[in-house]
Amino acid sequence: MDIFDKVNSKKGNLGQYAKQAHGYFAFPKLEGEISSRMKFRGKDVLTWSLNNYIGLANHPEVRKTDAEAAAKWGLAYPMGARMMSGQTSLHEELESQLAEFVGKPDAFLLNFGYQGMLSIIDSMVGRHDVIVYDSEAHACIMDGLRLHVGKRFVFPHNDMENLRQELERATKWTEKTGGGILVITEGVFGMAGDLGKLDEICALKDDFNFRLLVDDAHGFGVMGKNGAGTIEHFGVQDKVDLHFSTFAKAMAGIGAFVACSEEVCTYLRYTMRSQIFAKSLPMPIVEGSIKRLELLKTKPELREKLWSITAALQNGLKEAGLNIGVTQSPVTPVYLSGSVAEGTQVTMDLRENYNIFCSIVVYPVIPKGQLLLRLIPTAIHTLEDVEYTVNAFKDVAQKLKDGKYSNEKFADIFNQ
Repeated sequence: MDIFDKVNSKKGNLGQYAKQAHGYFAFPKLEGEISSRMKFRGKDVLTWSLNNYIGLANHPEVRKTDAEAAAKWGLAYPMGARMMSGQTSLHEELESQLAEFVGKPDAFLLNFGYQGMLSIIDSMVGRHDVIVYDSEAHACIMDGLRLHVGKRFVFPHNDMENLRQELERATKWTEKTGGGILVITEGVFGMAGDLGKLDEICALKDDFNFRLLVDDAHGFGVMGKNGAGTIEHFGVQDKVDLHFSTFAKAMAGIGAFVACSEEVCTYLRYTMRSQIFAKSLPMPIVEGSIKRLELLKTKPELREKLWSITAALQNGLKEAGLNIGVTQSPVTPVYLSGSVAEGTQVTMDLRENYNIFCSIVVYPVIPKGQLLLRLIPTAIHTLEDVEYTVNAFKDVAQKLKDGKYSNEKFADIFNQ
């Protein structure tokens, strides 16, 4: 068999729709300045699909720092991996500031969030160890689990009783192997917007011996009194052993970090292959990240604006009779009932007739017969944006209920 045969025979759950979806439902092009309004296929659209939570992407101070740093350093410096020739004082300064902000002794800067999570898992566990993880963990965690050659046990999403049972199983296993236990969950679950039960998980440390890794990508910069993340929100900074986050959300940048003890950070610096053998983050990105972190810390009004928009949007949707699930964060899912074909019609109606762009999630990511439209409010949205969007969602939900989308054809849109 030619290994390329799978290109035609095994397109995958998403790839099988590539011909119809590409450029519209998948790989769409949003153009123009990053804002609440951008261009899609030449039209102005109200955009609810960018993780630019506190509006830093086009903040004038951020743009100024990015431009000046690029002019000063170029995009090549430093050349080489940090262990070899890519270490700078600014890389160390960013790590120090991140650690202090989230209340940890040390932090390790990572090139990318997805890559970083895989590599943390790969570095921290071996064949004698057990991973216990939440069933709704992000894809980067799931791919990290695939690298693990030891045992792994899953607990149903946020089910603390089942987690206790899995910890009992894991404890028995490690008593035989001499290994340890790593529990992995998220601070904010990016699809449903609910929070991991970090306080309850940490309380289980009284009964079990395990370490806790938290992916706080959607919590960092958003949750907690000072925006230090979900670990601050729950007050468990000293009990979460590995606090991971990315710059791709509230920081509106590239890169990631893991904060932990000095000993563990040193261990990771010398064992994470994805960092040891990868070029160091370019200086403009590092300097730009320091500026973003400064604004995150010194401009709480940005986070306050985000939460005011979030409250208005979520309350408005609920008052309109729409189901937003159990979100406890700015992530705002709207659950509807319908087929995949009806979901495409809802999305197209929103984009073509209401000029609203948001992400849609359908089977097999969520159960068959269910549709999820995910809205991400930001500090740059307005109350007028919220009101318009709530009314539009009321309209399309009623059309869906009345069967208006069941006989529509969507192929024509791809020929425009």
